[in-house]
Amino acid sequence: MENLLRPLIVVGGSVVLTLVIGWASDFLLRKADERHHETPLWGLLRRGRIPYQLVLLAALLRGSYDEAQLLEARREGIGQALTLVLIGSTAWLVIRIAAAIVETSYSRYASARAHRDPARVRRVRTQVTLIMRVVSAVVGVVAAASMLLTFPAFRAAGASLLASAGILGIVAGVAAQSTLSNMFAGFQIAFGDMVRMGDTVVVDGEWGTVEEITLTFLTVNTWDERRITMPVSYFTSKPFENWSRGTPQMTGTVFWHLDHTAPVEAMRDKLRDILRECPAWDGRAYNLTVTDTTPNTMQVRALVTAKDADDIWTVRVTVREQMVRWLADEHPYALPRVNTADAVLPPSPDGHRPSPDGVPHQQRRYHSSGRTER
Repeated sequence: MENLLRPLIVVGGSVVLTLVIGWASDFLLRKADERHHETPLWGLLRRGRIPYQLVLLAALLRGSYDEAQLLEARREGIGQALTLVLIGSTAWLVIRIAAAIVETSYSRYASARAHRDPARVRRVRTQVTLIMRVVSAVVGVVAAASMLLTFPAFRAAGASLLASAGILGIVAGVAAQSTLSNMFAGFQIAFGDMVRMGDTVVVDGEWGTVEEITLTFLTVNTWDERRITMPVSYFTSKPFENWSRGTPQMTGTVFWHLDHTAPVEAMRDKLRDILRECPAWDGRAYNLTVTDTTPNTMQVRALVTAKDADDIWTVRVTVREQMVRWLADEHPYALPRVNTADAVLPPSPDGHRPSPDGVPHQQRRYHSSGRTER
């Protein structure tokens, strides 16, 4: 009877105690979150309740398993497994706590500066994201190393591994040259303020918004909802356009190819009226000029302004559409035309050049008014 009750008490008591402590901790965090709405820290800490309970359970079982006297022949293996679970869950809990603290700090900073300096907020967001990835990687490596050191075979091989560390480091450095360059480029982007999450960029002729930045790659969400993933070293080795650099205000252009008789002055007045009715126009400036001419058309350019890249696109397409519609309705002669003329036919065998309507030129009589008779 004692052989049955002892493991039941030890294992069952550990599980029950873990559930009770976990429920009490979660209850206190929930109450603190309801009481302090100004900070998301307590709500974010609740995300770590699962690794927290794993740490408690593994620690309780690891400390009391010898008293259970269960599976004596496999005591070392079970103790080793509990140790591995304890190390892994502790690393998981540390990452969750660090993420909660960093996210809370960023939220306070963003709420205080979101309206005054949005570019700075995006820069801090990029740095925070990369820092959290580095912290997670470091904690994961330390946890994995700690797990490996719990095995006697790895401890015995430690000396030989350290002795060959120099050679392995050289080989790994050569093999992972591109990976290391991307990692250093990621740090350069994070702290050099070259590009930030949320920036509007143009890379390889594609316009989009920076959606994700990691230590090795960067994802751009294009206007047609495609994702372009490229190594971060691209942004440190090749030129690209960052429309969000500095102030987000932008100046856009709209071009038309029109007939030489187009009413330019009337177009300037119409441009002013279109912009006044366009909510995306920021009211800073506008202009309309003739920038080029060809034998058949002239090129007219309009300059418009907006507060950011999204609004400048809206202003440009609105001006282009409404101006073409107004010209077609009010000044159709201003639109490009193709000038045509009657075809000149070759002379007939008798020397007469026939006209397109079949009447020889000799049989036509010309009037001073320009009319002809047959």
